[in-house]
Amino acid sequence: MRIRWRLRMAAAQREVWTGTELRRLLAEKAGLELSAASVSALMTKEPSQIKMSTLIALCTALQCTPDDLFEVDITALEKPVSPPRPVVAEPKAVNARGRSMPPM
Repeated sequence: MRIRWRLRMAAAQREVWTGTELRRLLAEKAGLELSAASVSALMTKEPSQIKMSTLIALCTALQCTPDDLFEVDITALEKPVSPPRPVVAEPKAVNARGRSMPPM
């Protein structure tokens, strides 16, 4: 499964083109004050995590649902083939003089 962050597309579909516009909407409609850097990061990067309160504020400001902000691809990812495990030879027995002894 792969999840893609689509905030920029969702904002553009609502004619919100800049982080400054989104920041203003977040403050006015959702009461969320975010720094310009935080809004810019949300607009340009795929976050590894997002607070539920931020998600709700984005949906409120853009009048959308989380479905508009995420694209979910449910195609199963192929598991990488694991390399074969190396064969480890059994240790040879050694006598008191340090010489190898034949297997029993």
